[in-house]
Amino acid sequence: MAISMYDVSVPVFASRLKALSGVLGEAERNATERKIDPNTFLTARLAPDMFTLTRQVQIATDHAKGAPSRLAGREIPKYEDDEQSFADLQARIAKASDHLSGFSAADIDGSEDKVIALKAGGRELSMSGSQYLLNFAMPNFYFHMTTAYDILRHNGVPLGKVVFLGAR
Repeated sequence: MAISMYDVSVPVFASRLKALSGVLGEAERNATERKIDPNTFLTARLAPDMFTLTRQVQIATDHAKGAPSRLAGREIPKYEDDEQSFADLQARIAKASDHLSGFSAADIDGSEDKVIALKAGGRELSMSGSQYLLNFAMPNFYFHMTTAYDILRHNGVPLGKVVFLGAR
């Protein structure tokens, strides 16, 4: 049985966003238990030249909403990137998840050879739908999800792989 473009995009983004929501929930609980200002986590970064936790979540959700939209030929919803709390980030994840629920296999399947053109890092990129999904959108999505997790682990939040995978 062949796996479709839909199968490797929308359900994967949706399940990973749910897991990210769980990771953030654990972080917020941990901040409360340890009496740490939540902004300590929200503004944390792994290195001085890397983005903060908040920005990592914003970019992850941008890829999750952008990839299926591009593949389906739909307008990508614009979010303001003004989140300042865990609740704001959870609302952003919920918005992106809701956006994903509006796609069906019929919207995405067959987009393997569709030309996807976008700007990234000040460059114009153009690639097939399958190249875009598998070699650009998904790796970027996972990078920012993993970096968000790593920022929280680095700051002492007791997260394990089970939480990252969304199994708890």
